[in-house]
Formats: sequence, C-alpha cells, structure tokens
Amino acid sequence: MRLTAVEEGHLRNGLPGTIGIAAVFPGARFDLAGVRSRVRDRWGGLDRMKLVVEAPTGPTALFGHRWAAGRAFDPAAHVTATDQELESVFADGVGHPLPPGRPPWRLLVTPQSLVLLAHHALLDGRSLETLFRLLMDDAVPPPPSGPAAAHSPAITRQRPGLRPGGIGRELRRIGAQGRRLPAVPHSGARPSVAVVELDPEMMRAARRRPADGRGATLNELLLGSYAGALRACFGPLPSWPAGPAPFYATVPVDLRTRADAQRLGNGVTALRIPLPIDSESPVTRLKVCQDLVAAFHHRSDAHRAILPALKATAHAVPWLAGVMARNLVRPEATTSLCTAFKWRGSPSHFLGQPLARVVPMPQLAPPGTANLCLVHTADAYTLTVVSHLGPGDAGMLGEAVAQDLKAVAASGTTAG
Repeated sequence: MRLTAVEEGHLRNGLPGTIGIAAVFPGARFDLAGVRSRVRDRWGGLDRMKLVVEAPTGPTALFGHRWAAGRAFDPAAHVTATDQELESVFADGVGHPLPPGRPPWRLLVTPQSLVLLAHHALLDGRSLETLFRLLMDDAVPPPPSGPAAAHSPAITRQRPGLRPGGIGRELRRIGAQGRRLPAVPHSGARPSVAVVELDPEMMRAARRRPADGRGATLNELLLGSYAGALRACFGPLPSWPAGPAPFYATVPVDLRTRADAQRLGNGVTALRIPLPIDSESPVTRLKVCQDLVAAFHHRSDAHRAILPALKATAHAVPWLAGVMARNLVRPEATTSLCTAFKWRGSPSHFLGQPLARVVPMPQLAPPGTANLCLVHTADAYTLTVVSHLGPGDAGMLGEAVAQDLKAVAASGTTAG
C-alpha cells in the first residue's frame, strides 16, 4: 500500500527522521531474553511494526514509496543490548537513519533503560508512548491489528467550534515568514543532544504560576521558558539578524479522538506560535504563551478542515509531498518544535521494576534549529533538547530553559 502524504514527506525531507523515547529504571539491566519475550507478546500482533518501506518501481520523483509486509515478527532482529549510556544512544540515534530493508524501528537495552528508536514515517511521538505503555506489566495485550492499523481513518469532519475565517487565518499562519536562530554558519553546525533532569519541587511551583491565574500546563511552561532561554542566549529579537519577522515555535497537536486514541502511525498536526522573546518578565512570557495555547482548540479545528484536501493532493502527486516537506523543515518555517506530555497512570512497572523516568528524543531538524520535549513521569520532570547549531548548544539551551523555569517558580504575584 502507498505511504500517506505525511509519511512520504517524512521520507523525502532530507533528514535522518529518527525519533525516540526511553524508559529509565533504577534496578539492574534487564535480561535480553525477557525483554524480547515481552516485545513478542505485546508487539508481535501489531501489523504496523512489521512494515518495510519499499522503494518506488519508477523514478522516486514521480512515484510514491509503498509499505510492504515484512517477514515474520522477529524480536531478536530488533531488540539488542548496548553498553552505551542514554545520551550517547540518543546522540547516535538522532543523526543516523535506521537500516533500510527492515521495519524501521529498534529497541535498545542499555544498563538502566529501554530505548525505542523509529523512523517518523512509521510512527509519531504519541505512537512511541502508546507502544511503551503496551510493554508495561499492567497493560492489556492488544488484539491483532488493534491499535496498529496502518491507515485507520482519522476523524476529519468539521466540528461546530470552527470559527468564521479560521481556515484563512490558519493558512496565513502556516505560510508566514519566520526568523532563524542566530546560529553558527551552516558549515559549522553540529547535532547535539542534552537531557536535563528538572527539580520536581521547582516544577510544581512553576506550574502554580502565575499566582493570580489558573496555573500553567507543561506546554505553556515549556514555550514561555524557551522564549526566556532564547533571550538569555541570543538577546532580544531586535538584536537578531533577518529583519522584523517573529520567531515561531511549532507545537505538535494530536488529532486522534477517544475512538482511535491508540492508533499507531502519524496522527498529529503542527501549530505555529510566535514566541514572546522581547518580554522581559518570565511570568509575562508565560501569560502570553497561555493565551496562545488557549487558541489551540479552534486552530486544530481549522487543521481538521484543511488537512484532508492537502493530504489528498500530495498523495496523488508524490513529488509534491517532498516539496511540501522540505519547505516545512526550513529554519524560517519550523525552527523549533516544542512538545510536552505527562506519562499518566503511574506507577508503571516493566518486568517487576518500577518506571522512574521517561525521556523523549525529538528528531534532528536542519542546521540552524533546535527541538525540545518535556515529559512528566511520576515525580520526575525531564527535558530533552536536540539542536543542530554549534557543538554543545543543546546543553546551553537546556540549562537556559531550566534557569528560566526557576525564575517562573520563584516569581511573585505580579508579572514584574
């Protein structure tokens, strides 16, 4: 079967396309045979995990790739052990494509974690979370072809909440010119990864801000603090090159419904928001981001109305999917992808060991970009930064976000 337009775009955008998620456990390394047995039991019936990308029979520009069913499910081919530490696995994973000719995913057993890597054409971030949940001791094994249906129809009907003019405004947002990060020259850009463990007490205090408001979500905190981090690292926007355009962050929003919440594949859209880098106060930046996030519901409705036509057009003309994908990954269009989620249902266990932390791995974007993901697991908060800037800039940005979160947590009742 043909790849969808979104899947085709992930293959044609010129990037490695590898995303990942890790589960950290406090005990001894897991027995490899035990992990493979659990994977066989929980994932062996999922058709999506057996798919292989098949190259077009004609010119790639004219014909789309196809999904082909792989051989019988073999955990030994995908589940392997490594002595690398987590950040080292991530650093290798983001910059390299997964081997061709086999289903594009693998699970690594490290000294204290399980790391799932996959090509974004096969799975999105929500799918990685779904798969990890299926591995936990208390999960119910899915029936064959359960959440794994490769092309289950998404709900695309327009809901009553769509506001007049919303589609036109959203199309203008999608096409608006943005600003790059003030980064090193293209030739000097290097991938780097940083995993930052955030203080739980500090994060709880930050989530209660602003003190005169309703409190903050993880997404709002990440966006506001990233704006502050960029200001701390690169200065206010007027000092940046490339004119008066805003700096846009892109936030993935899941379009799945309760009816297909566990569907594997790609079921998200992306909403662009201008970050308030020029605001001096951390609480003011947070309030601005809260107002921007509050509009996501109606903006998502516009995407539900727009996407079917765009996908159908790109699916009919495969080379168009590549053009659209390469356009969207330009630094001026998608400079920073920022996402956050909470691992619900804690405590979770795997083969008897308690889950201590979930660590996400955003994909690598083109030179001049940085992607961030924040996850709350039980009492642990973890931020991962994948940058394609100067060597080690992921660590600089991660520390700057942590410092801004501390400022939010310590703020009083006023914006300052």
